[in-house]
Amino acid sequence: MHGRVLSRAQRNELVAWGGVIVMAVVFSGAVVSRAAADAGGENLIFDVCKSTRYPEACEESLAEAAAVSAKASPKKAFQVSVEYAKGRARTALGVAYNLTSTSASKSTSKGQPSVADCIELLAATLEQLDDVLDPGASFHDSKTWLSAALTNQVTCADGLSTVKAKGGDALSAQVDALSRYISNSLALQEKVKESKPASISGGRKLLSDGFVSPVHPNASRKSPEDFPAWVMAGVRKLLEASNPAEVEAAAVVAKDGSGTHATINEALKFVASMASKGKSKKSKGGGGGGGGGGGGGTKVIYVKTGTYNEYINIPTKQRNVMLMGDGKGKSVIVGSRNANDGYTTYGSATVGEHRQPPAMGSGFIAKGITIINKSGPSKHQAVALRVGADKSVVYQCSIQGYQDTLYTHSNRQFYSDTDIYGTVDFIFGNSAVVFQNCYIQPRKPGGGQRNSITAQGRTDPNQNTGISIQKCRIQGAADLGGTRTYLGRPWKKYARTVVMQTYMDDSIESAGWEEWSGSFALSTLYYGEYANTGPGASVSGRVKWAGVHPSLSAAEASKFTVAEFIVGNYWLPSTGVGFTSGL
Repeated sequence: MHGRVLSRAQRNELVAWGGVIVMAVVFSGAVVSRAAADAGGENLIFDVCKSTRYPEACEESLAEAAAVSAKASPKKAFQVSVEYAKGRARTALGVAYNLTSTSASKSTSKGQPSVADCIELLAATLEQLDDVLDPGASFHDSKTWLSAALTNQVTCADGLSTVKAKGGDALSAQVDALSRYISNSLALQEKVKESKPASISGGRKLLSDGFVSPVHPNASRKSPEDFPAWVMAGVRKLLEASNPAEVEAAAVVAKDGSGTHATINEALKFVASMASKGKSKKSKGGGGGGGGGGGGGTKVIYVKTGTYNEYINIPTKQRNVMLMGDGKGKSVIVGSRNANDGYTTYGSATVGEHRQPPAMGSGFIAKGITIINKSGPSKHQAVALRVGADKSVVYQCSIQGYQDTLYTHSNRQFYSDTDIYGTVDFIFGNSAVVFQNCYIQPRKPGGGQRNSITAQGRTDPNQNTGISIQKCRIQGAADLGGTRTYLGRPWKKYARTVVMQTYMDDSIESAGWEEWSGSFALSTLYYGEYANTGPGASVSGRVKWAGVHPSLSAAEASKFTVAEFIVGNYWLPSTGVGFTSGL
């Protein structure tokens, strides 16, 4: 099973909860809400709920808490809203487990792949909502985690709509409702910001657009406590290492028997078991026994040169994992799952990663690895790499596929010196992600298909998500021929993508951006360009949609830099990965 593993007792409790509470919530909400209104007159509930996208759902969630009254603060309303969403997430998870006949192991059968995805995503959602309420979480942290939690519901719903599951309609209804409650929490968080314009958590000033002001690029850090835990204890040295064989690894994977394991999955299981036992032996890259984690708390799995035909899913409970290979084209992971063969897009990944860390917790790091989905263009959606952990780094890797190659699913991510190959929507998802110094290579699509680099999945105007491509190179692969490529198309209503300071060759279509379906999202999307170069960078022929901004100002473009968009000045310096903070 993917994701967090619950005990049988926990699963049974969730199933029972799911069966009982669904109808109770439906019948109670409207009555309680109106009673609260009668008692409180111009109650805070109605005032704050006006700012949400789903006022009736907001009133329902707040009216059930006696603590929310005319004298309560917007902050309290926000907290109650998140707590209510947590309860609904438990209900939805119980319904999902119920669809597997109380046996979580059955959820991974080919007949119910969409339910398996939903179980993983709902389990992650519960952790994310817990983290949102952590007193130490900054405004940007909690906004990121709420944005990710909402993305989880959209992914679950999309999977259920494309790969039908028996009884899936009941789960879809729960997930759709949960989406509304999480969306409202995002809106209420903005209300909290308005009530405290100077600062939220830790005294950090907020910008007018809702981003936490960045740490100054040249700010000095005097103590290790200033760095997030997941990049502590030598991770910088790991990423700076020129010879992976000299790295102290928790496990070494080798096809020729010179390592500790023959497959990456065996290594992952071993590292998880050693962590649970509290052991910390380490292996040099050349082989040997033991494992526990190079770089202190970071569990390094060194993948030696070779081609590994396996599917990797790093579960929610396995934290601080780093995959390190011998370099692009040397350490290669290959898969071929795809939508045509019955997999969900989410479940088709050759390497899948979806871990929600605790507040200020672990991320995911990959260096020197090639990840391939070899399904051809005729197989449609076929993901090579899917990433969903917060504060993830992919460095000096190669990600190769056709449609939907790289799924930047959710949370904050950074890609550097990485090659990305694909055809249709080959960089997609709803994370807040910055690409720098990457080589983006459109390749020849299948018959009747049109190339589009990005398909961003922002579904809510309050999500802090989007795709930022900065100082990269977009150039057709050797097999592209005369095929034209669009910069992107709007997968979801509030799609947001910016391309800046990037070289574009003549394979880029002069219109720049492509419709998804008729007029869908053309007035709500945000597409921007800034200071690009090359024959494909001319904006004279760009589409004239309301949401297209072909000539951003420096101030507008700055909102999509490492410093502001992913608050990278706070967490990237300690990784050792080079990056540009601003423009």
